[in-house]
Amino acid sequence: MPRSRAVLRALVPLALLIPLAACGGTPPDGGAAGAAAPGFPYTVTNCGVSSTYQAPPRRAVTMNQHATEMLLALGLQDRMAATAYLDDSVLPAYRPAYDRIKVLAEEYPSKEVLLGADPDFVYGGYASAFDKAQGRDREGLAKAGINSRLSVEYCGTGPVGLEELKTEITEVARTFGVPERGARLIEDEQRRIDAVTARVKDKAKPNVFVYDSGEGTAFTSGGNGIGNEILSLAGGTNTFADLKDTFGDVSWEKVIERRPEVVLVYDYGGTTVEAKKQRLLNDPALAEVPAIKNKRFVVLPLSSAVLGVRVADAVESLGRQLHPDAA
Repeated sequence: MPRSRAVLRALVPLALLIPLAACGGTPPDGGAAGAAAPGFPYTVTNCGVSSTYQAPPRRAVTMNQHATEMLLALGLQDRMAATAYLDDSVLPAYRPAYDRIKVLAEEYPSKEVLLGADPDFVYGGYASAFDKAQGRDREGLAKAGINSRLSVEYCGTGPVGLEELKTEITEVARTFGVPERGARLIEDEQRRIDAVTARVKDKAKPNVFVYDSGEGTAFTSGGNGIGNEILSLAGGTNTFADLKDTFGDVSWEKVIERRPEVVLVYDYGGTTVEAKKQRLLNDPALAEVPAIKNKRFVVLPLSSAVLGVRVADAVESLGRQLHPDAA
């Protein structure tokens, strides 16, 4: 995408591009009693919900791995009361901090368990984190005096790319009173992404079918999620970029018709990568699809294919797998 290269750097005010504060430090909390925290009050509108923060959150609960890793990457573990729902292992660099944080549930906690953590802020990576039927909706949390945030990938406002990643990092860092940490993280993500796009810019872009899961239909990555942008930056073309959603179901007939050259398998949950590969390889209807015929598979953890601090990791990994001669 023409706007992808350097869009993060271009959008970051130069005044913010200063060294990252020591990650173990305590974010501003207002100092003396009654004093306003620097930069507060702060009002932000996220996915149509407007929130005003008088001070940085002190007891955040994260639901979904990429929300958890976002706060850990910003050095905010001392502001995390609890967490929930990993898709796989947290990044090794964050493991010591993560291991000191209470885990509420393997998946989503009940409303009672969530409220029992006494949060002042709940951060969800997927829209399902705020399931109204389960009593975790953002409106209900607000009535209980709890602010919330949903990753902008699930605001439903259209294609998500590096500009939205910049927004996510900037607004989360600003909410916690550490804008300089967000700026440094953005700068690092952009630097690493630029290095990959420079290496693959003259390479042919293979047609890549993303296989998340599915039997009767294929659950795949559409054109509206960051996964589509990751593929493009890494030197590939998403087979279903015209699917106007972050994820969606497509027929196997469509997969056959579009003849992908590579299959990108998302690794997560109870079904192994090998089992997913065998499901595709053992389907006689797919035998003449170039990617299946040539057994050309690449792999990413699902936690690297969503809007979060692993975007640069994903671009680097996928760039190496799609274009090993350019690594």
